Amino acid sequence: MGRLVRALGKVGAGGVVIAALSCTACFPALGVLAAGLGLGFLSQFEGVAINKLLPLFAGLALVVNCYGWVQHRRHWRGLLSVLGPLGVMLTLYPLWQYGWSTNLFYASLVLIVGVSFLDLIWPPKQVCALSDKMSGAS
Repeated sequence: MGRLVRALGKVGAGGVVIAALSCTACFPALGVLAAGLGLGFLSQFEGVAINKLLPLFAGLALVVNCYGWVQHRRHWRGLLSVLGPLGVMLTLYPLWQYGWSTNLFYASLVLIVGVSFLDLIWPPKQVCALSDKMSGAS
């Protein structure tokens, strides 16, 4: 089950980044990056990527990261892993009208990629439930 959760987390994080790279009009800095990486053809899918794929992948990443937070009980790591997708979702829906929401979106993307990279090089270890019960009893 742990491998499936890690794989789904990576799919969610990668999907958010790819969907964001396809929206050159919404996020000009990502459009330049996409063109530099040879992904300029993604701009033709801008409407689908922003309206359907980005919320889908951000929601997937949010659900998987919440599950991982509960499973591993590493609170700082769990909070950081949830803040990225939550920031993307907030930017897409209630905060889109504000000028500073683009900066929040970029920061959320950096946080998603950073936490995903951290998870690759330093995977979390599950806290043993038995040791928690024993330490709480003493």
